[in-house]
Amino acid sequence: VGVSWLARGGCPSVLPAALMDAIILQERLVERLLSPRPQAPRSHPGRLKDHEKQYVGFATLPNQVHRKSVKKGFDFTLMVAGESGLGKSTLVNSLFLTDLYKDRKLLNAEERINQTVEIIKHTVDIEEKGVKLKLTIVDTPGFGDAVNNTECWKPITDYIDQQFEQYFRDESGLNRKNIQDNRVHCCLYFISPFGHGLRPVDVEFMKALHEKVNIVPLIAKADCLIPSEIRKLKERIREEIDKFGIKVYQFPECDSDEDEEFKQQDRELKESAPFAVIGSNTVVEAKGQRVRGRLYPWGIVEVENQAHCDFVKLRNMLIRTHMHDLKDVTCDVHYENYRAQCIQQMTSKLTQDNRIESPIPILPLPTPDTETEKLIKMKDEEVRALPACTSLVMELESK
Repeated sequence: VGVSWLARGGCPSVLPAALMDAIILQERLVERLLSPRPQAPRSHPGRLKDHEKQYVGFATLPNQVHRKSVKKGFDFTLMVAGESGLGKSTLVNSLFLTDLYKDRKLLNAEERINQTVEIIKHTVDIEEKGVKLKLTIVDTPGFGDAVNNTECWKPITDYIDQQFEQYFRDESGLNRKNIQDNRVHCCLYFISPFGHGLRPVDVEFMKALHEKVNIVPLIAKADCLIPSEIRKLKERIREEIDKFGIKVYQFPECDSDEDEEFKQQDRELKESAPFAVIGSNTVVEAKGQRVRGRLYPWGIVEVENQAHCDFVKLRNMLIRTHMHDLKDVTCDVHYENYRAQCIQQMTSKLTQDNRIESPIPILPLPTPDTETEKLIKMKDEEVRALPACTSLVMELESK
């Protein structure tokens, strides 16, 4: 339009402003189209970028282990032991928010007199936020209830050894891909709050098991005692554990790079052992909130209130912070001791019996006769005389 207007004799200085802007925009567009384009560097599809050259990739290994572990799931075997009436079943249900003892039958006094120690397993699959846990609870009804409790822990130690033996057989077999781990990873031992420390049966039980399983002693039904009595009982139990040389589960030391909050929690756990616990499956209302606890005429005992008991500390230790360490100690210490003992016994038995026969028969060496011995002696004398003959021949040749 502007060119035709100029061709008719129009003056460029009097062009309309909109027309001038259009002409300038058109000229810039033509210049951009005619000017050579700067070529961008070609990116090779197989060549790594600069920031990728400094990255190997093994930092993703924890993510790979996490995905594989979550997909496979986890298993944990917990044993509870102690005399009847100390709240073992209630505490287990409170810990894992399940009801493992729906069909439990309570025995009367006459039936408990003749009752022997049993081993009862309860297995339940729990899933939380996509993580699956196969929980096995090993209960020991009848322990400590008889008039004569001599070696009442023998069925329990036999059961633990049987699980070690079964795992050892599976591990030594041909198919080691899907081995079921039924080894006991932790034993919660319930101590009566009505005594003045450990009873003889408590000492003998823990001494019989402390080389085979991780023992975590608990003061049962802690709501029967006032705080000062609980402190005194804890000190007394710790002293007796050291006195009798009982090896209970030791919490691992914190790493130096852990934060202060975790270190404080670890110190509180170590100071609280043995844990004074309370269990309850009943939900009560306290101060306008519904909590799990026990209702008494004088008030309410809250299970998850750390001012009332150590239930929360036990749950954190058992499930949230030290479950994997309990399994590691079981595998690396207790099972390895059993495995080394088995191999040593097998080796000593084979050495004593000496029943291993060689697949290649070993023939007895023939004894040389007198003629052969004479011939060997003659040859030896000839060999000894050979240097003298050689020197004599050299002297004659030189003359």
